[in-house]
Amino acid sequence: MNPFVSFRSRLLRILSGGTQVLVISFLVLGLQSPVWAKQDTSEEKPQVNTFDKLRVFSEILSLLEANYVEDVDSDELIDGAIKGLLKVLDPHTSYLPPESFKQMQVETSGKFGGLGIEISIRDGILTVVAPIEDTPADRAGMQANDKIIKIEDESTLEMNLTDAVNLLRGERGSAVTITVLREGVDKPFEVSITRDVIQVKSVKFKDYQNNIGYVKIRSFSKTTSLDLDNAIEELKKTNMEKLILDLRNNPGGLLNQAVEVADRFLPAENLIVYTQGKTEDQNMRFTTQSRGSRVDYPMIILVNGGSASASEIVAGALQDLNRAVIVGTQTFGKGSVQTIIPLSDGSALRLTTARYYTPSGRVIQSEGITPDIIVEMPLKKPGEDEEDKELSKAEREKERVRKFLREKDLKKHLKGKSSGGEVVETDEDEKKMDEKEAQRLAEIEEELENDPQLREAISLLSGWSVMNKVFKTSSIETSN
Repeated sequence: MNPFVSFRSRLLRILSGGTQVLVISFLVLGLQSPVWAKQDTSEEKPQVNTFDKLRVFSEILSLLEANYVEDVDSDELIDGAIKGLLKVLDPHTSYLPPESFKQMQVETSGKFGGLGIEISIRDGILTVVAPIEDTPADRAGMQANDKIIKIEDESTLEMNLTDAVNLLRGERGSAVTITVLREGVDKPFEVSITRDVIQVKSVKFKDYQNNIGYVKIRSFSKTTSLDLDNAIEELKKTNMEKLILDLRNNPGGLLNQAVEVADRFLPAENLIVYTQGKTEDQNMRFTTQSRGSRVDYPMIILVNGGSASASEIVAGALQDLNRAVIVGTQTFGKGSVQTIIPLSDGSALRLTTARYYTPSGRVIQSEGITPDIIVEMPLKKPGEDEEDKELSKAEREKERVRKFLREKDLKKHLKGKSSGGEVVETDEDEKKMDEKEAQRLAEIEEELENDPQLREAISLLSGWSVMNKVFKTSSIETSN
């Protein structure tokens, strides 16, 4: 059979999954249509006959099959040609073979196999967007913005995302060694990570200082908005008056969940995010609907270089609408829309169709969200965790206890006296701190020591009521 006829028939078979798929795919291939073609009268460009180019392709395919030094697999060559076609576009547009497409469908269900790491191509280099908390990648010390330069012995230069993901995934319990280049570290270093089934619990929460609620969203999966509602209800029982929403190292996820999360914190009829693409049907606007009870506590959102996509949508919307103060470091800048288009042979096209914009019109793609207050995290170098482990458990416990000792806890401390000279006796129950509470406070103190961004957020919220009171009083005195 003529290779060109074979290729053309396969191409048309792949693209015939439906009228919309056909139109979109033809646009990607560059086939001109009077509806979409733009006329530039100032600079006339020579018309390119796409099927002439496909004829050249078929000639090359025929020459390879007939004359290459070894036997070639035509299907493999055509798959490679499709991948090469998409490689000239952005790194998020890719071809998903049937197996990869099935795996991708599993990822957003909240349970999938792998390392627990979100990756992207940045400046042509395979880059970690963020490790997912409590996963093998996170426990191995992977960080946002780490550059993966090798997977096992294979260089990642010129590697596309789909191939990288396929190399990183594998049997549960098997190990993969990656070579990492990290900012602030002189030489690349190897990290061995054991693959596991990744079970993502998207929301966790706790309270600080009895009136500051803390909610961390690890990723935006199917149940995130419901999990957030449950977390808020539980925190209300602790007399929460202020809220920290932690979106650090959150690589994104489902758009509808990002919109629903933002909806919880904004009044009705507010724009959350909008998209702009080449065609009218790719231009969408998402506004608040106030589906559930609105959360109106004073609020800080934590972000960093691992906050991407859906995280940036939430942070950008609440920042634009003056609903929250953003604290941390510049976000990743992944603000493009990918549409998954199933194809007739079980494969799919992951196609970038639009860009996201915040309510004020700021573009997220490549820019990210700039925090209102920049707080850097100390850079952790390989081996630091091992050094910390050398401290004995007893020494660590003593250090934690010392932080909660006061003058009154010391032996033979001087008694306090009132201004009249009477000795003030402290109730014994008040003097002795409850052991459980002391343990909780010690853990919080240790956590905040290692997390200056969270510490800054708590500090700002702690002073919120005081500052409001001062400014309100000052305003009344001025008006009088």
